Amino acid sequence: MTGLIRRSSLVTAAAVAMTFAWQTPMRAESRLKDIVTIQGIGSAPLVGYGLVVGLNKTGDKRQTIFSAQTLANMLSRFGVTVLADQMKVENVAAVVVTAEMSPYSRVGGRVDVVASSIGDARSLQGGTLLPTPMRGSNGDMVALAQGPLSIGGFGAGGGGNAVMVNHLTVGRVPGGAIIQTQPPAAPLPFNGTLTLSLRDPDFTTASRVAKVINERLGGPAAHALDPGSVTLQVPAQFRDSVPELMAQLEGLNVETDAIARVVINERTGTVVVGGNVQLGPAAVAHGSLSVRITTRYDVSQPLPYSRGETQVVPTQDVDVREGTAKLVTLQEGVTLDAVATALNLLGATPRDIIAIMQALRTAGALRAEIVVQ
Repeated sequence: MTGLIRRSSLVTAAAVAMTFAWQTPMRAESRLKDIVTIQGIGSAPLVGYGLVVGLNKTGDKRQTIFSAQTLANMLSRFGVTVLADQMKVENVAAVVVTAEMSPYSRVGGRVDVVASSIGDARSLQGGTLLPTPMRGSNGDMVALAQGPLSIGGFGAGGGGNAVMVNHLTVGRVPGGAIIQTQPPAAPLPFNGTLTLSLRDPDFTTASRVAKVINERLGGPAAHALDPGSVTLQVPAQFRDSVPELMAQLEGLNVETDAIARVVINERTGTVVVGGNVQLGPAAVAHGSLSVRITTRYDVSQPLPYSRGETQVVPTQDVDVREGTAKLVTLQEGVTLDAVATALNLLGATPRDIIAIMQALRTAGALRAEIVVQ
């Protein structure tokens, strides 16, 4: 029994260590192309409406009228005349298909698409997206999407019981949309100056981006305007070859900086702690109160030759248990390794850690921004 408890503690320690980034703050470098984009150039959103077929009786029900109407209209194009109100098809689901197209995409290029159910379908598992026109913001058809859906999960059930892993009403078709029309040319917004936009605005990172570019070009060509943008005066030798200039710059390594942040997802019990998170002095106590109700069925048997009837009598047992709370002290400037040890001593689960982090932030001991997803 002792070995089992010790093994359980080791498993808990491993789970907590995997949930957190248990490392002291370290230098993080990223390529320039991964942290900036050229201002004025953006992807174009595409949207379409279509049908997913081949479902195993997990599609839209009869009350979802538009999916039946769409199927009837499609069949009429093949010479099959049916009435939508007389159809009872459970292998079809109506979906909205979305995608993002690069401004430099060309005819024949492929784009990933996402199909999301808009009816009452229970699952898109095993479905295939029928050819679906994808339209841009002006309403013109730009691409045509089709292909088998990748759900990234599964669902199974029977007899009133069901098991579901991940979200089953949204699927993805990698490279599922083929560009049909040539999008308008998207020239570089160049008039002697380029503006680089940071994906994550930060004063320190913007300043370092300008410094790295100036060191590469050998002069004060770049200047940080604000946390989100850096201006670049294009040198004379690159006035006619801006892509060549960007090809030389985008591989430069920049030491990035970020604010201390703790990201919490209460639905999945996931906690991610950034490397810059610091803790002030605090004491943490964590206990739990559990109430367990069990039902036991006893058989009441009447006496022989009596007129009584055999009956099943339910008996309920209520058990209330309160976990032993442990008080753990955290010192000023404690590292994340010490926090891991402290939370492990408390026997905290990921959901317990969420509550502890929020309480530490309220007490002013957690010097970080908490983001709840």
